[in-house]
Amino acid sequence: MELRQLQYFVRVVELGSMSRAALELDMVQSAISQQISRLESELSTRLLRRAPHGVTPTEAGLAFFHEAQLTLRHAEQAKRAAHQARLSGTVSVGLAPTTASVIGVPLMRAMRERYPDVRLHMVESLSGHLTAMLNARQLDLAVLFDTNAARRWTVMPLLEETLFLIRSRAALPQGRADPPTHLSIVDLVDIPLIMPTGLHGLRSTLDAAFARSKVVPNVVQEVDSLAMLMDAVDMGFGATLQPWAAVGRYPDAEKRFHLAQIDDAKVGRQNLLCSLSDDELSPAALALRVVLADTARGLVRSGGWHGARLMEQ
Repeated sequence: MELRQLQYFVRVVELGSMSRAALELDMVQSAISQQISRLESELSTRLLRRAPHGVTPTEAGLAFFHEAQLTLRHAEQAKRAAHQARLSGTVSVGLAPTTASVIGVPLMRAMRERYPDVRLHMVESLSGHLTAMLNARQLDLAVLFDTNAARRWTVMPLLEETLFLIRSRAALPQGRADPPTHLSIVDLVDIPLIMPTGLHGLRSTLDAAFARSKVVPNVVQEVDSLAMLMDAVDMGFGATLQPWAAVGRYPDAEKRFHLAQIDDAKVGRQNLLCSLSDDELSPAALALRVVLADTARGLVRSGGWHGARLMEQ
């Protein structure tokens, strides 16, 4: 027995007509008739007397009608109680600049829609700083790329990003065809690179990849601000190695930058959703963790997070 069946039955009895009830409920009459027949079958009794000019409840139907009305009122009261006691509180989440450029606004929108009474505190910083903040319990959750710093966290694999060599199109040689769209680590040996320092989780991944390939990178600048780093790339001061998310805030990224995918199975960036242990998280933080994971998956599946694939959990 379903609430909607009770709603249909009550409205039919109140109006004395299946056709009028169907019109008011914006349904076809046959659908309402079918639902009431199922209800009668489940109860093993006739609830309505059908006549050419309408319907009237049987004695069993009249008794059921009064109880159904009461049940629907209780259901509505339960709905109002849940609405009035909906989730509230403050929850904090840390995102690296590249991650924030893709998921930041969609996450805010999703939380506003699902939990409007939860106050969301978002922190954008380098992954190393976010790790320290999570360890100090200044954050409830963070999307990180390295979890070696703490073993007491709850860690959820989220997604893996392909890395790209990103260059300014304006700085490319004029009159020539675009450079290749796929490169290997050894192809980068002579390219001037603008890189983050070792505080950034991505730098250690890249240094290990260069070492495996016995390549000494030509690092001309080190910048620990994504905005300044991408400004330097845009000005043609050098190229950088980043996931696609680094150009996520540029609406004209395709015209402004040239991206070449790095084809190395060991060169990528894992995004891990890390949080304090479940018993330390508030209900609002537990809800945010679910919403963040759902938002990330939605972006990847819809193609809104280029160069990313979901990781198995």
